[in-house]
Order: sequence, then C-alpha cells, then structure tokens
Amino acid sequence: MRYLRFLLVALLLGPAGCCFGARVDTLDIPSAVMGKTYRATVVLPAAYAKQKKAVFPVLYLLHGATGHFSDWLTKTPDKLLVHRLADQYNLLVVMPEGETFGWYLDSPVNKGSQFETYLTQEVIQKIDNTYRTVRRREGRVITGLSMGGHGALYLATRHPDLYCAAGSMSGAVDINTAKWRLNPEEGKRVAALFEPILGPLGPTPAATLAPFTVLPLVDKMRSNGLPLIIDCGVDDFLIEPNRELHRRLVYNGTPHEYTERPGGHTWEYWQNSLPYHVLFLHKVLQANAVTVP
Repeated sequence: MRYLRFLLVALLLGPAGCCFGARVDTLDIPSAVMGKTYRATVVLPAAYAKQKKAVFPVLYLLHGATGHFSDWLTKTPDKLLVHRLADQYNLLVVMPEGETFGWYLDSPVNKGSQFETYLTQEVIQKIDNTYRTVRRREGRVITGLSMGGHGALYLATRHPDLYCAAGSMSGAVDINTAKWRLNPEEGKRVAALFEPILGPLGPTPAATLAPFTVLPLVDKMRSNGLPLIIDCGVDDFLIEPNRELHRRLVYNGTPHEYTERPGGHTWEYWQNSLPYHVLFLHKVLQANAVTVP
C-alpha cells in the first residue's frame, strides 16, 4: 500500500515537475533572401517563464554537414544536455537551420543558399522580435560543430557587431578537403559537394575556397578581439586544420583557448565538448553584465 501511494504521488508530481524545466519551441523563420521558410528550435530556460521582466542572452548553436536544426536535441547520447545547460546558465539556446551543405555562407552561384545573410539578419531579427533577448552584441554568442564550427567562427569574425564571442568544436576551419585526413577518393567526393554553392573549383581549389574559409581570417580575428574557444579530437579527420588555425592565432598574437582531447568526429565527443564551450561563453556574457541570476 505504501508503494502504491508513493507511485501515485510520483505520477501526480511528475508532469508538474516537467513544467519547471527548460521549454523547447519550434519556430518557423521565413527567409526573404532565399524565398523559403526554415525551422529552428529554441530552448528557453525555466527562468524565462518565471522572470517576466528579464531579458536573456542568446547562444546560437550550429549543426554540422548532412545535419539539420534539430540535431543537437536528437543526436547527443544525452537528449537533455541542451535543456540542462540552458537552465544552468539562464540563456536561450537557438539552433537554426543551415541545410545539409550550406556552410553558413552566401553562395555566389546559388541564390537559394544564402545562409550568412539568413543567420545574421533574418534569424537574429526573428528571435529578437519573438523573445525577450539582449538585443545587442554583448548578449549574443555562437558556437557549433564541424560545418557549424566553421560557421560560428566565420560569421562571428565577419560580423563582430553581432556577436561578442565564438567557438568551434571539430570545426572545418579549412574547407579545402585536401587538408583533411581523408583518402583521396573520399576527398574528391566531398570537394565536389562544394561546387553547387561555390561553383567549379578550377585548377587551384585553395584560391577559389579562400574567401569562404576561416583560416585566412586570423588577422581579422586579432583586430576584432572576440574571445574564442576552439577544440578538436586528436582522432578527428579535421585535426590538422585546427592545429594550423591554432598555430596562426599564436603567431599573430590572438588570445584564444585551444584544446585537443581524445576522440573523433562523433556525438560522444561533442556532448563532452559543449559544456566547456557554454561555460566559456557564459563567462564572457557575465563580464558583459548581461546574465540573468
């Protein structure tokens, strides 16, 4: 009888208890520049519903190639990881769509793939108009995995007026696949995937890719002065471009946090990595006096 009473109480309290945790919204975000509508998921901390007058900082969390906006909620081994981080640090986590191979850049050859403009103008505007957010750079941070790591550094470096810090987990910081740890056949296959958004790579792919990749931006990173956190697994096929980025940032004197950990290009690695990034980015937001207690 005592067990049945306990079970009844647990069943009654369980659903109510859920109401006090982070909430997940799925939001339609139209793109005028691309003439289509994409979706995003937004995780709101429990404090958002309780502190009605507070405005909250925002973390933009980007997915990788072949993925979509919901990946961070469905593919981590711990499906509540983002929820807990949103609650722990009282920030909104926005996970926008970047398409399977959009690379968070504006394609010079495909008007239907303009993800730099989409992310930096249309998504930010929609989020700020929908939620109580800090509507200035001091309250926005951005990070992501793989293609999303490239996207986070690329967008933050090119738009320092929009973000106050950026990170990259296993980032494809050099999109020249010849620099990746892939066999030649796989390298050629992946390189061909860039042609629909960048056009033919021609006899000198590195020169064609340079305006759209992260490595050549290191001097702008230094002049921007944004706090940066970068990490990559030692068994990752993207480890060498990340080491090269680290070397260049050290050489030109750009402060940044760089870490190599055991692991490959896996969700287990990114699940382990994300809390370090959120802690780092939270400290920047804290220094900007925009955090919600």
